[in-house]
Amino acid sequence: MKGICQLLILLLCFRLYGQQTVPVPKIDRNTWRIATNPDLGTYNTDRQQPVDFGIWQAADGTWQLWSCIRGSNFPGTSYTTRFLYGWEGKSVTSENWAPQGIKWVADPSLGETPGGMQAPHVIKEDNYYYLFYGDWQRICLAKGHDGKSFERVLGGNGQPDLFSEHSYVNQFKHEGNPLFESHARDAMVIKRGSTYYCYYTSHITDPINDGAAFVRTSVNMKDWSESVIVSHTPPHAGNSPRYSDECPHVVYLPEYGLFYLFVTQLYGKNSQTTVYASSNPLYFGVDDDSNKVCTLPIAAPEVVKSGDDYYIFYLTPELDGILGAKLEFKEN
Repeated sequence: MKGICQLLILLLCFRLYGQQTVPVPKIDRNTWRIATNPDLGTYNTDRQQPVDFGIWQAADGTWQLWSCIRGSNFPGTSYTTRFLYGWEGKSVTSENWAPQGIKWVADPSLGETPGGMQAPHVIKEDNYYYLFYGDWQRICLAKGHDGKSFERVLGGNGQPDLFSEHSYVNQFKHEGNPLFESHARDAMVIKRGSTYYCYYTSHITDPINDGAAFVRTSVNMKDWSESVIVSHTPPHAGNSPRYSDECPHVVYLPEYGLFYLFVTQLYGKNSQTTVYASSNPLYFGVDDDSNKVCTLPIAAPEVVKSGDDYYIFYLTPELDGILGAKLEFKEN
């Protein structure tokens, strides 16, 4: 009898686990524009595009948006003309946030690539706001008190870098060119317990130049673990696999014990982002779609929670600005 009872308990546990509800993210049809292509003055071109971005609430209650601007006439190198441009909104649902000008540029004296600024992400902890950003090769760190201005956090080498990732020089035959020795970018950070998880995209070595999403962990934001690949998504039809896991963004739903990973495969009119759900923040699917929840026709999404509500922000199909909408996680 004891053995039968234990078997029944195991079967019940299996059924409950197997029937775990995995809500699906649904974007409300009512959208609003928060940013347009900025006027850059002498840096303007017909090719410029606001792309990867970060959104957060500053100490004064305003909402901050910083976006990487690409394709401008900003001075850099033949490969890099990027910087971070800012907008400010009175509320998360405000339309047409006020332009704030250029907010963050590379500092070559600290080892950053000229014109190489990429994808910012900001978290708040205690009395500080921490800005994670890419400098074309490395993930770097800055901090500030008000959520609007930041200063670089320098490490033992006198530079703001935290880590880099695998090379993809062989494909482009740029051996010896420091611009192509590593390309970690699109950092975003969450904290669970005492551990920080930094998600980002880069390239793998086998096959050369293929893209993936990675994570590293830390307990002090200074010393980071070795990288772990958390997703390796099939590329969008006709697009390079280099860009199959761009802009990783993770949201945790405590009521379900699930982490949701959003990764983008394509920008523009045929935008695609794949969403995975997992109870393990270190794994969402490497050549495995068992954790796949859905695909969304958007690119470079950022999810923000304000009060009890979730909001999602993403690039316009024309890549000339940024849209916002309410987001719900709905049980099927």
